Amino acid sequence: MKLAIIGLGKMGANMARRLHLAGHDIVAFNRSPEKTNELAKEIKVEPAYSLEETVQKLDPPRILWTMVPSGETTEYIISELSNLIDPGDIIIDGGNSYYKDSIRRSGLLNRKKISFLDVGVSGGIWGLTKGYSLMIGGEDKDIQYLKPIFRTLAPSENNGWGRVGPAGAGHYTKMIHNGIEYGMMEALAEGFDLLQAKKEFGFDLMNVAKIWQEGSVIRSWLLDLSVTSLEDDQSLSETAGYVEDSGEGRWTIQESIDLEVPTPVITESLYRRFSSRQSDNFALKLLAAIRNKFGGHAIKSKRNNI
Repeated sequence: MKLAIIGLGKMGANMARRLHLAGHDIVAFNRSPEKTNELAKEIKVEPAYSLEETVQKLDPPRILWTMVPSGETTEYIISELSNLIDPGDIIIDGGNSYYKDSIRRSGLLNRKKISFLDVGVSGGIWGLTKGYSLMIGGEDKDIQYLKPIFRTLAPSENNGWGRVGPAGAGHYTKMIHNGIEYGMMEALAEGFDLLQAKKEFGFDLMNVAKIWQEGSVIRSWLLDLSVTSLEDDQSLSETAGYVEDSGEGRWTIQESIDLEVPTPVITESLYRRFSSRQSDNFALKLLAAIRNKFGGHAIKSKRNNI
């Protein structure tokens, strides 16, 4: 299929690469033209340098997949596109948008007879080679039409992707996914903190982690990333225990309050990230290191404090 990828950051550019490798035709646009030019030199994509040009390079029904920061940037891009494209065209928001914004945008676009899908995308910087988990909200007819794209981006043709509900459901599912991720990462970090604190046993943390990788009930990709982080520097001496949050954990907790569903682990894991900005310990260093390994998120170095 032919589609536009709008936003060529870590995720957007790798998605364009994966789609290109499978034979899809890509129109690539980024607000800063340098990234567009870099990708066009690397793989065969059609570069575009404005939203107008992006739309012009697509034939109806146009498919436009946005991978830009949530909030004002997504609002602007979708609003501009809605005035440039025609009924029957499709906009896909693959960023981490707030699900209520996605419901609202779907309503506005549907009044113009423009289809809208909100897709929660998980896979981080490893998605290029491993594939992406795709949680899709929207009309089933649109999802069926776009099936070749989803099958390419997913880990396999029939697994790791699917419709989870109407518009807004994709981003809601991704929001809860990220809340769960917070809790799992926090548990791993706290466990390794206890191990390294038991000095009389002299635990080799990487050895323990590798033992857990095979057969253990807590084996997981996040544990695998813990091993990689410890291989780089078992003491994490160059990693500051400062952990950011993307906002989705906050939304998850607000939803738990609205629905009166207790989420103590997810809530505490978010508060731990807040506390990391005021203290520095091993658990928080490992949290920061794992987060870097799966998503390419920047690590604050103790050396340069950036």
